[in-house]
Amino acid sequence: MIFFMTLTTLDPIPDASLPAMPGQRLARGVCRHLRALDFAVIEEFVPVAGLRVDVLALGPKGELWVVECKSGRADFQSDRKWQGYLDWCDRFFWAVDQDFPTELLPEDTGLILADPYDAEILRIGPETALAPARRKVMVQKFARQAALRLQAMRDPAAGISGL
Repeated sequence: MIFFMTLTTLDPIPDASLPAMPGQRLARGVCRHLRALDFAVIEEFVPVAGLRVDVLALGPKGELWVVECKSGRADFQSDRKWQGYLDWCDRFFWAVDQDFPTELLPEDTGLILADPYDAEILRIGPETALAPARRKVMVQKFARQAALRLQAMRDPAAGISGL
């Protein structure tokens, strides 16, 4: 993984030449599906230090959805931080493949069935609207990260000091 240095963060940019991990393959299908629903998406988004969501989606009405991609039982059971993501979105979803034991997932969360090429929303979790001030911060972070990643793809040396 290549790291892009900004003044305030280390922002991981996936290296397309490396094989994708199982969760990344699920994220790709989720992102394709959400894009078809008119959401803009960012993978591996950091809302605050110590948390990194697999997919953050910004909807056409400003809604923010977090999607955590789980490749299997062990991946889900080892996740100790997912409840911390609830404070940073309007809706929370799990994305899993067809072989995942979905009975493990909390009923009061969204559920997306995904593969590397597409996804289907099976269950929409409850909406817990963000406070306006937090929404503003999240939308600004989303826009900033999207712009920095685009710039890093266009000119990788631009954000690395000392070059």
